[in-house]
Amino acid sequence: MRIAGVDEAGRGPLVGSVVAAAVILDPNNPIEGLNDSKKLTEKKREKLFVEIKEKALAWAIAESSAAEIDEHNILQASLLAMRRAVEALSIPPDHVLVDGNKIPQGLAMSCDAIVGGDALHAEISAASILAKVTRDHQMIEMDQKYPQFGFAKHKGYPTKAHFEAIAVHGVISEHRRSFGPVRKAIAAMQEQAELDL
Repeated sequence: MRIAGVDEAGRGPLVGSVVAAAVILDPNNPIEGLNDSKKLTEKKREKLFVEIKEKALAWAIAESSAAEIDEHNILQASLLAMRRAVEALSIPPDHVLVDGNKIPQGLAMSCDAIVGGDALHAEISAASILAKVTRDHQMIEMDQKYPQFGFAKHKGYPTKAHFEAIAVHGVISEHRRSFGPVRKAIAAMQEQAELDL
């Protein structure tokens, strides 16, 4: 039975896409050191990222954009990205293991949702690593485009440095406008603009 593990990265940040990955591992080509991506060092994640792509029977990465997050909400956008990742696999799985407590709608195969699955199942661990490293790479690229925000450091999460950058530089098109802190920043900027008139 071919089992695909699915996980996402980037539900908490204020900016950018939410990224999901799906992985079918090769039982004849095991990968050492798979674990929940959050429990691994950046260096270890990067190494495993390459190894998973080389050794897995199939893998796919998909995303939902900031605009889709604003349109659907972060949970639905995450599930949509997960479904896209599964559907993009070059080999269709017989069964899907999803990290968390919700299952993406519309998949053609059977699914189980497993809370903490990224620490329990190698397939989900592998997916969590692909999703996390891909999302981190996107933030490093965004940092080059908008160096004033410090995305390479905080990866778009709601840190003090990120809030300070928004206060000084405003909101960019990649910010998630439905998220409370971004909404507040936009309202404050509009208020200030009206005062300046």
